[in-house]
Amino acid sequence: MHVPDGFINAPTSAVTGVVAAGAIAVSLRGARRELDERTAPLAGLVAAFIFAVQMLNFPVAAGTSGHLLGGALAAILVGPFTGVLCVSVVLLMQGILFADGGLTALGVNITDMAIVTTVVAYALFRGLVKVLPRTRRSVTVASFVAALVSVPAAALAFTVLYWIGGTTDVAIGKVATAMVGVHVLIGIGEAVITALTVGAVIAVRPDLVYGARGLQQRLKLRVNGELVDAPGASGPAPAPAAARSHRKVWITGLVASLVLAGFVSFYASADPDGLEKVAADKGIDEKTEEHAAADSPLADYGVKDISDARISGGLAGVIGVGVTVVAGSAVFWSVRRRRSDDASPANTETTV
Repeated sequence: MHVPDGFINAPTSAVTGVVAAGAIAVSLRGARRELDERTAPLAGLVAAFIFAVQMLNFPVAAGTSGHLLGGALAAILVGPFTGVLCVSVVLLMQGILFADGGLTALGVNITDMAIVTTVVAYALFRGLVKVLPRTRRSVTVASFVAALVSVPAAALAFTVLYWIGGTTDVAIGKVATAMVGVHVLIGIGEAVITALTVGAVIAVRPDLVYGARGLQQRLKLRVNGELVDAPGASGPAPAPAAARSHRKVWITGLVASLVLAGFVSFYASADPDGLEKVAADKGIDEKTEEHAAADSPLADYGVKDISDARISGGLAGVIGVGVTVVAGSAVFWSVRRRRSDDASPANTETTV
């Protein structure tokens, strides 16, 4: 659903840029509360994994494909504020290095693909886990539903932006019907990927899933006919130091991302994604502008001057994963360090 330059006019793009910048500023502050010794090492990896999986377009209808947006997955794994930052890092890397998603449309893409998906998905997810049984399976089910809804929500958000600032004269009703219809199908793929990933992580390290925190049932004792919390039952016992190590999870996730981007991506569907298909069918793409980074050595997810498509695409994917994990990790460790600095005794005032 990457919006290229030319779909949305300059004033609307500028406003969404301001919205995106404001949301990122708020998310940087919010991420300080979310990023701890568990999430900080994994947030950059989550961004890299989303980048890799977004290269795997899957067929959803005749001549149409879809790919992961990732807002729901990121929010559930590392928190909603950090999730917005994860997807924003991915979109920035894609726009600058791979000419995917317009640069003047970066605000549109962040607003649509990072903010809307994350907010909608996490709000729905939290609502579901409150009413479902407090089990790990419920977290996976809630992840599926939240991811499913987040994709047509993003499609509807694009439709509203197009209605406000579209550069072609197309009936908004037709755009809405086509966008939401195809993205409901894409949402099913998003939901499957999200639920499988969350389920896999929660099966081996539930403590690393931000959305699963606080879901453990507290032990109750009956005292004088009333149920009360048992002493020391405020949460699970701390895991041994060895169990808390993130190294195995981090290495496994990085290897999986590299394999997906460097090898599996070659077998992804070549059909246009939902937005591209709707744009071509409805005439939205009549004023598409050439990407400012069209001459990038990695444009269109291939390495320039390498003729073998398999090697070119695979190498581009590996580079993309590497750059994204480095950029993301730098951002999140910086935010985490800022939190530590703010909490240090030297920065704590004492009143008498």
